[in-house]
Amino acid sequence: MNCVPQDQQLSVHAALAGKRILITGSTGFLAKVVLEKLIRTVPDIGRIILLIRAADGAGARTRFEREVATSSVFERLRAERPLFLQHFLAERVECITGAVTEPGFGLQTQAFGALARRVDLVINAAASVNFREALDVALSINALSVRHIAELARLARAPLIQVSTCYVNGYHKGDMHETIVAPARGTIARHPEGHFDLENLLQRLAHRIGQVKAETSEPGRLARRLTELGIAEAKYYGWNDTYTFTKWMGEQLAMHHMRGGALTIVRPSIIESTLQEPAPGWIEGVKVADAILMAYARGKTSFFPAKAGAVVDIIPADMVANAITLAAAEALATPAAQRIYQCSTGSSNPISVGGVIDRFQTEAKRNWRNYERLFYRAPKHDFTVVSRPAFLLMLRASGAAAALWSGARRVLGAGPSPALEMVRTTRLLAVTFSFYTAPQYRFHNTRLMALAARFGVDDLRRYPVDTRVIDWTDYLCRIHMTGLNRYALRPRPVNGAAMLTAHAAPRPVAEPPAAAVETRQ
Repeated sequence: MNCVPQDQQLSVHAALAGKRILITGSTGFLAKVVLEKLIRTVPDIGRIILLIRAADGAGARTRFEREVATSSVFERLRAERPLFLQHFLAERVECITGAVTEPGFGLQTQAFGALARRVDLVINAAASVNFREALDVALSINALSVRHIAELARLARAPLIQVSTCYVNGYHKGDMHETIVAPARGTIARHPEGHFDLENLLQRLAHRIGQVKAETSEPGRLARRLTELGIAEAKYYGWNDTYTFTKWMGEQLAMHHMRGGALTIVRPSIIESTLQEPAPGWIEGVKVADAILMAYARGKTSFFPAKAGAVVDIIPADMVANAITLAAAEALATPAAQRIYQCSTGSSNPISVGGVIDRFQTEAKRNWRNYERLFYRAPKHDFTVVSRPAFLLMLRASGAAAALWSGARRVLGAGPSPALEMVRTTRLLAVTFSFYTAPQYRFHNTRLMALAARFGVDDLRRYPVDTRVIDWTDYLCRIHMTGLNRYALRPRPVNGAAMLTAHAAPRPVAEPPAAAVETRQ
């Protein structure tokens, strides 16, 4: 590894050219943006190795061709350099069938060692971003798998870029900086090297999971009990949900198992569509704000618990990919160190919850016809933000009225009341997302901006991370809503059966908070 002094200017191309980079989670939204960015902007990168688990009888290469290579994230490259893209994907993208949740990724010892010998850098973007995942599943993917990834990085003597989330800060309040986070509630012993020692916690959680599995055999009930256990444990230690709790554990395990090797933790806030590249508004799946927006657009909700004046932290996906790229270049070029960077807007270009809602609602009323996949008709009601006590009263009153009306409809031979579905959707969205719409802290990205300052003008133009360039009205309305309509949503159904499916409530989960269940392995 060619090391440069800490104060010397860095270069993405100089650091990454010829290097072999292993990426996990490549079937997910963020990793696709990173992959496209590396291929397009560092064309002489040595090789990109994708670890993809087998699924439905398909190995890694088959899944790559089916789920990644065909993605619209490559539309720009297909239009501008089709032969280059074809040759790169065929010749310099290597797909390894393996699972991050298995020791050695499930590979033979010899194959694991051979893989380590051809890796210069590891980017771990694998995650379950379901806020209400069963605890055993979330632990396996978001936390325990980091031990296996760190083992590869150590064997390869390669830096590890661990993609986390700003929301590992849990129930803390105030200014959140790029430092190791302590639990906001329960007590967990601190390791002499600074991170938290999870040995006792992991043993305790494994015991609790074993108890639940021994007591419950019915699959549906078992999944519910393990989900409830995850939420209860998360709240006990100071996190809102299983996702953020297990991602925090992933950070601690990365620090522990890298054993002083080069480790960079990159924490994005709420990742939404791209600002500029590869195309403005590119997105895959429905994320946090989008689940609520879709429910409003389809007439499924009109009020929500939130703090209108609180700062909500949204970050475009390409800015996160840029931060990961800069962090990768630094990790390869400078001596081994432990670093933490936050990709966020709250401290440099804040926008309030009310500001987001006002922009979405204004655009919806004026131009709803421009978003034919999102809005099936003009919005009938305003979207109202209320305090949590007021929300609970409104929900209780709406639920009682809807239940009475639904009962009367059944007596008359009609179907359930649509109002009852609205109440259920509103309650589900609130249970899943209300923590993120009533934030009590602000994320700072001082260290990320200091890192950016070490790169030249060309790199800063190519990999911008300064969120002050975001015009929120332009981004949320012109860019994001257009992208959501074009990339994330299917064309409007034309028959009655499909219409019923399309009107179902969105499934609420997260990236670092997202609204469609996405397990990236």
